[in-house]
Amino acid sequence: MQDVIIIGAGVVGCAIAQRLGRYSGKVLVLEAANDVSCGASKANSGIVHAGYDAVPGTDKARLNTKGARMMQGLCSSLGVPYGKPGALVLGFDADSKPALEALLKKAKKNGVPGCRIIGREEILAMEPRVNPEVSYALYVPESGLVSPYELTCALADSAAENGVQFQMNTRVKSLRREGDAWLVQTDRGDYTSRTVVNCAGVGAGELHNQISSRQVEIIPRRGQYYLLDHTLPLSFQMTLFQLPTPMGKGVLVTPTTHGNILFGPTAEDIPEGEDTATTHEGLQEVLKKVRLSYPGANTRTVITTFSGVRAHEKGGDFIIGAVEGAPEGAFEAIGIESPGLTAAPAIGEEMGDWVAYFLKLPANPRYIPPTPVPKAFSAMTEQERRVACQTDPDYGKVICRCETVTEAEVRRAVRRPVGARDIDGVKRRVRAGMGRCQGGFCMTRVMEIISEETGIPFEEVSKKGSDSAVLTGPIGEARND
Repeated sequence: MQDVIIIGAGVVGCAIAQRLGRYSGKVLVLEAANDVSCGASKANSGIVHAGYDAVPGTDKARLNTKGARMMQGLCSSLGVPYGKPGALVLGFDADSKPALEALLKKAKKNGVPGCRIIGREEILAMEPRVNPEVSYALYVPESGLVSPYELTCALADSAAENGVQFQMNTRVKSLRREGDAWLVQTDRGDYTSRTVVNCAGVGAGELHNQISSRQVEIIPRRGQYYLLDHTLPLSFQMTLFQLPTPMGKGVLVTPTTHGNILFGPTAEDIPEGEDTATTHEGLQEVLKKVRLSYPGANTRTVITTFSGVRAHEKGGDFIIGAVEGAPEGAFEAIGIESPGLTAAPAIGEEMGDWVAYFLKLPANPRYIPPTPVPKAFSAMTEQERRVACQTDPDYGKVICRCETVTEAEVRRAVRRPVGARDIDGVKRRVRAGMGRCQGGFCMTRVMEIISEETGIPFEEVSKKGSDSAVLTGPIGEARND
């Protein structure tokens, strides 16, 4: 019997788990994928939205602005990259000014400081490569950046250090109240718990509708992106938005915390929530719209394309708290689309405290504050690198040349409290394979290290789980076949 079962190990589920680590109780996180941060939390823009766009009075607006205020301190405590370069919401004709003024009013109602409307001259002084046809922009100095998958992994580690258990490759199929407990049926057997917390992303609606008197509709909404290499100086220091549409904040140009540039995303409602394909039509749409903001955009330094699927609830707002009309002990955080990443610290705090209060869990007397992720070798000074190599000689062995990731870092990625068990898991934690060659140089050595650290046979080490084998067997056997 668990005290809490959290369904879904994305950034919201891990934030709730990390908060519950402050209390004494048995907490289990069930995740359908083979690792944390395998859904929308690994494939988004990584922007800490200031809150100028959310409708005042909604949970989206409240949790957006609260989470944005919390993010920098949280990232510092976890050792996760964070930046605050600001943003511009661009308008390209005189008619755009009323729309920007409406956003400014929202920003003020939501308590977002520093926003103001600026003209062409100031825009081009800030970002000279913006389309010179720009007329006005909303300047948003509080807009920030975070590495979403590194944040999720660090939250999971902190939760695990405080006793939270994680079980991957376990898909929840149904929820049912039986007596004084919840029966959680999965494809790997049944679990019981005093409470359940549904954070299942695009799959959350199905579980919600099994137990709630209020039916919801979760619409999978796919966004496609280009990722550019960071070998050249950044074209832009700030995030460039266009005016939002009913489908979202629109196609943007943004730097990342690691010095890349992102173009995207599209906003496509699709029938299948796990369809993360990219399409020629979608990527062409991204380029066409990006060039309105940045006429010089091209694909010469693109190193990969990808897509993520966000969970859009038809009503438009986050659904947070006790499940309406369900037996007691059922909680949820569903319909968490943009600005869900920004809101995650606030959702985690509120939901964790709410569940602990319901269960009357005492404070954890052995609570361990987050252990910050060590500084990346690529970000160290020469003196810091010398000290690192003296402390651990594996720092002297570069495994990933594109991102300057060392053997010591790859091994640590596997050894972490919720450690990597496949190639993409290492990539999300320490960026090996994230660069220009996309793992072409380092992949086999990463596989060897995973095998050495875990005991997984080398030929069974996968890219991203059981359905993504890299090898089929020894070359000699293939020749004989």
